Amino acid sequence: MAHIAWLGKKSPFCGNVTYGLSTTEALRQRGHQTSFIHFDNPGSPNSTTSLVANDPDVSLPYLVKSQVYTIPSPRAQRELRESLERLQPDLVHASLTLSPLDFRLPDLCQQLDVPLVATFHPAFDAGLRNLSAGTQQLTYQLYAPALARYDRVIVFSELQAEVLSRLGVSEERLAVIPNGVDPLRWAPASPASSSVTPDNHICRQRIRERVGPCRIFLYMGRVSTEKNVEALLKGWKLVNPEGCKLVIVGDGPLRAALENAHTSDNVLWWGYEADLNTRVALLQEAEVFVLPSLVEGLSIALLEAMASGCACLATDAGADGEVLADGAGIVLSTQGVTTQLRTLLPVLRDQPVLTAELGRRARDRVLERYTLSRNIDALEQLYKTLLAAPLAA
Repeated sequence: MAHIAWLGKKSPFCGNVTYGLSTTEALRQRGHQTSFIHFDNPGSPNSTTSLVANDPDVSLPYLVKSQVYTIPSPRAQRELRESLERLQPDLVHASLTLSPLDFRLPDLCQQLDVPLVATFHPAFDAGLRNLSAGTQQLTYQLYAPALARYDRVIVFSELQAEVLSRLGVSEERLAVIPNGVDPLRWAPASPASSSVTPDNHICRQRIRERVGPCRIFLYMGRVSTEKNVEALLKGWKLVNPEGCKLVIVGDGPLRAALENAHTSDNVLWWGYEADLNTRVALLQEAEVFVLPSLVEGLSIALLEAMASGCACLATDAGADGEVLADGAGIVLSTQGVTTQLRTLLPVLRDQPVLTAELGRRARDRVLERYTLSRNIDALEQLYKTLLAAPLAA
């Protein structure tokens, strides 16, 4: 078994946080030792004490931290080096946080003679069909020279690997390992589901008290430009589906403006939801999950919704279209999302049998390709190969 020094995030909540916490926990369950190195300033006004209380791992100081990027403090690199020298891991795995430290890791790990793996999360749309896609392409261009010096770079789809390969990252350093979710935790609510517990039942009751006796169409994620929530809201307003409610779960820089502009009886602004049991219950109560993003990587929220048996609509940005291809869901173009939803929402409203079948197919797709256990199997094999014969710098 290996000792993995995991460099990532524990807050604020985002897909990177979910990926790091779920992956390290799964590795521990398989007998690996993991040391979680993350950015936090204990005692600062913005410190999330619940995440760092009694934390046995390593906290690095930072100046700025958000869901998108992190700026470490000047002493963070020295503290990271000292931590790695003390921990003496077999391998460093960096779940890249879009931080200046990402560019210094290859030199640091080479000096310490420890293999270095990256998981590269930034969203993308290879078609460059919008401003957000162009901005993300610049991120890939900026990172490619540094990624070419990592021993391995994990990406979520062949399309993402092709983008980096064109930018100069050698194919032998790239490993395609899709995100995975636990299908026992994220499962439809049924008597046979292990997710049906007293706490789960209470959460679902509370959701129904707040939402009412209607069919739920759900968005769960960051409320920001690249997520294109405004296009979803415009499409919803045009259709105004009777007996249905759109529930927006999440927070972000555009929430206040969009909430003020789109307030109605059939739109519920839920806000950020920190409780895992409630997030599970929300997906179990939802009939349809919509992800209208302009750019994506491979959305964990989408995989969670699919595993929960939701009928899923998502754009073909990043790898999400690949996940839903061939009947596992409905794939939208990033262009003209509002117009497409104006056509599709009435169909989903009027055809509950269709939504049930799409939900069944979505869960089957996750069980076939996107379980956490498959992800960890591939990760363990990558570690084994790298530790046996690391690539030359």
